[in-house]
Amino acid sequence: MRLVCFNVNGIRAILGKGFAETFDALDADVFFVEETKLSEANTLIPIFSKEGYECFDTVSKVRKGYSGTMVFTKKEPLSVHYGLLEGKYDDEGRVITLEFEDFFFVGAYVPNSGDGLKRLDFRLGYEKDLLAYFAHLEKTKPIVYGGDLNVAHTPMDIKNPKANEHNPGYTIEERMAFTDLLSHGYADTFRRLHPEEVVYSWWSYRFHARENNAGWRIDYFLVSESIMSRVTKAEILTDIQGSDHCPVLLEINLK
Repeated sequence: MRLVCFNVNGIRAILGKGFAETFDALDADVFFVEETKLSEANTLIPIFSKEGYECFDTVSKVRKGYSGTMVFTKKEPLSVHYGLLEGKYDDEGRVITLEFEDFFFVGAYVPNSGDGLKRLDFRLGYEKDLLAYFAHLEKTKPIVYGGDLNVAHTPMDIKNPKANEHNPGYTIEERMAFTDLLSHGYADTFRRLHPEEVVYSWWSYRFHARENNAGWRIDYFLVSESIMSRVTKAEILTDIQGSDHCPVLLEINLK
């Protein structure tokens, strides 16, 4: 099974930058899109749809054109859930869960801590609530968790670690929360398969950051430890343009 996550930084904008061709070329079974920036759910279908895929999406209810996620799937899910437990965080359109026979796919656009770390407490609350949600899901079947997780976990995952120690996405609190998540039985698939490789998935639009490869690795696929041995590929597709992020890819054999 092939899964892709891509923060497109505006779905309407990236449609003019070859997104349809990228979608076709990657031929994913599940394709999760973050930061759609749509104002209302179910508005994309007349603009972009793909034969053979079902599409589910959610948008921010608190601020139009903010956040938003959607997922395309070839296989009909057994169930679809928005947000975490009791739908928490769906007011910002952040999380979609698809239940399949062998696993749950949880796609997320994790809250950013914001300028001046004004949303750091909110962000850390999300991490705590995520653990509770995962514990609930794991009672039934394992998890594949993917998306823009908005944290560079280690100095290897960011170009300038010292200069960014107090910036959102690289605070000690966010990094410790990520470590804590892994300690609850989840594997960072890219780092497991590429323990020494330095590759980034996001670059600022400023200062020619992508051209100079001054980036951050903040887009991930995590899986339950119980299925890590079934992961056959985890890649960061840096050649794909159109956004300030690039897609991440996971291949896993769950049969």
